[in-house]
Amino acid sequence: MTAAGTAAEIDTPHGPARVQVHRAPGDSRAALLLGHGAGGGVAAVDLTAATAAALGAGVHVALVEQPYRVAGRRAPAPAKQLDAAWLAVVAELADGAFAGLPLLFGGRSSGARVACRTAAAGGAAGVVCLAFPVHPPGRPEKHRRAELDAVQVPVLVVQGERDAFGRPDPAPAREIVLLPGDHGLKADPGAAGRAVGDWLERLLSARRPTG
Repeated sequence: MTAAGTAAEIDTPHGPARVQVHRAPGDSRAALLLGHGAGGGVAAVDLTAATAAALGAGVHVALVEQPYRVAGRRAPAPAKQLDAAWLAVVAELADGAFAGLPLLFGGRSSGARVACRTAAAGGAAGVVCLAFPVHPPGRPEKHRRAELDAVQVPVLVVQGERDAFGRPDPAPAREIVLLPGDHGLKADPGAAGRAVGDWLERLLSARRPTG
């Protein structure tokens, strides 16, 4: 991350969210919003690695802390509240700090689910999923594949090879990168960052006008 990061609170229908904005040097190509896991925060090692990689690719980053975490609660809010709060943050940044930039959504675990569910409503140009929880551990029948399958823009999934929450299936416009380790993606966070950086470079190069 950069030392130039700034933090602010943004009002949402379910209380204030806390947002840390980190600006890439020079002219930015896009902006990436990243959400945290259900019981964790924005300082998770894979989110830190993804932030550094995005900044290196010329992409601004906003680390979004959901209202329930800002209020000091560890138990996550219901999905509809998470999504509504996220979209309120998206709207604020789209009209303010990230005006005029393509927006990319992402997050780890629960945050990845929020990014997928809101991609269409928020106008995301792509989605980054770190450790997408396909199903609860030991309960493959209670899968969340529909959330991932509903995304109609390019998706990157970075998943641990031994993730007890499962592994997403390949699909068109969905790139899956398997790394050593489990759901925490702590075995090689540098590899997670490189996967994000490489994908962003390819995605943004494909979007660049040719004439």
